[in-house]
Amino acid sequence: MLENIRIVLVNTSHTGNIGSTARAMKTMGLSNLYLVDPVTPPDGKSSALAAGAGDVLANAKIVSKLEEAVAGCGLVVGTSARSRTLSWPMLEPRSCGEKLIKEVDNYPVALVFGRENSGLTNEELQQCHFHVCIPANPDYSSLNLAAAVQTLCYEIRMAYLNKDAIPSEETEYPLNDDLERFYVHLESTLTKVNFIRASHPGIVMTRLRRLFNRARPESQELNILRGILASVDKSAEK
Repeated sequence: MLENIRIVLVNTSHTGNIGSTARAMKTMGLSNLYLVDPVTPPDGKSSALAAGAGDVLANAKIVSKLEEAVAGCGLVVGTSARSRTLSWPMLEPRSCGEKLIKEVDNYPVALVFGRENSGLTNEELQQCHFHVCIPANPDYSSLNLAAAVQTLCYEIRMAYLNKDAIPSEETEYPLNDDLERFYVHLESTLTKVNFIRASHPGIVMTRLRRLFNRARPESQELNILRGILASVDKSAEK
């Protein structure tokens, strides 16, 4: 179960944080680490701070884009400490751990952490179904990356140890790849019928992403939506 949980670090600048993350993961029984476009790949400092978690570090997968790290996942949660122009469906750390454990039997799930100095971009956060924020001291809420990873991995482990009390998710949700294909299709169709103008796209797609992430359509519902778009495409061509 825990092997199906991906911890994803995006564009990490300090190699020591990669090693510390590997150690934080292993202490909680997690082993699946993805590194998205790290400024510098793991090095000797990473290995030193990984301590006994060298196996997690050695098996880390390095990819160039977030889309690659979350490919095949049915649930993606992004960490965010900043308020955004458009709010997103939010989870508390405890409910985040429980939700990941609740759904991990059905497909891989991912927990995504951003850059040390600026976190995840709005575009990256829009690829997440939910956001999670650690309710730290409001007067000093800046958590070290590895500390944030440790905190949320602890919540995952607590949920895992209590998994018998957490019912498995029976709803069949689409994988992240399918959802992204739907958004591409949706934007294409809305552009074709001139609802979205290429010269002035605005934030229509951002708001629609938020709407569908909040509604979280099931797999069959997404198929219906794709069918509607295909029908609109045909009519538009005529």
